[in-house]
Amino acid sequence: MLAPSTGKTQTARLWTYARDERPWGGDAPPAAWYRFSGDRKGQHPKDHLARYRGWMHADGYAGFEDLYRTGAIREVACMAHVRRKFVGIHRSQGSPIAEGAIGRIAHLYAVEKDARGSPPDRRVELRQAHAASVFDDLKVWLAKQLTTISAKSPLAGIIRYPLTRMERLRPYLDHGILELDNNAAERGMRAIALGRKNYLFVGSEAGGKAEAIAYTLIETAKVNAVDPHAWLADTLPRIPDCKITNVDDLLP
Repeated sequence: MLAPSTGKTQTARLWTYARDERPWGGDAPPAAWYRFSGDRKGQHPKDHLARYRGWMHADGYAGFEDLYRTGAIREVACMAHVRRKFVGIHRSQGSPIAEGAIGRIAHLYAVEKDARGSPPDRRVELRQAHAASVFDDLKVWLAKQLTTISAKSPLAGIIRYPLTRMERLRPYLDHGILELDNNAAERGMRAIALGRKNYLFVGSEAGGKAEAIAYTLIETAKVNAVDPHAWLADTLPRIPDCKITNVDDLLP
């Protein structure tokens, strides 16, 4: 974001939220929601989700911790973040330990492939039968590998991350509405990364808030298989004649 009167820019944030019940056959349509802020303080998601109650998939950002203290929002960690770290070090160092972790995680994702689209109770059955033991073994195996390498090595740091996150991910085994990762929101961030390469920055906080609204509408259209361009072309001419009480009728 441009920083007025300085000739410089500052790092602002777009917070990405997503709802997607399609993997377990839920009735609610998928949706994406973006909020803009000039910094990364944990107070922002706390404000955004002040009225929310339920599970939340998220990465390990420390600013989310306040959200979980009352129990109104229950955390589910993300295996994709764990896997990504092992893939990175395997590519750079060819680590057999990283390869072993990737293989075990692949088994968990294979179970998810079979479970996708099934009702919640069936997803729990599949996970308990085919994933729970692998999940438990992964934690024990990682702890054992940690004792065989230097505590100061990059690999040791990578292993410690899932060891602190596994218990926070475990609820997915017992609740069929939960996922193994936070990829629904991760996918919603791709457009931000791509757009930033083109427009480089936003001009102000007002511009950032307008950007968040645009992303919310366009990404929600996309996840509902609605062509954003066609939707906008149809919707924009209708806005002047639409009563404020009927604005929901224009949503994708």
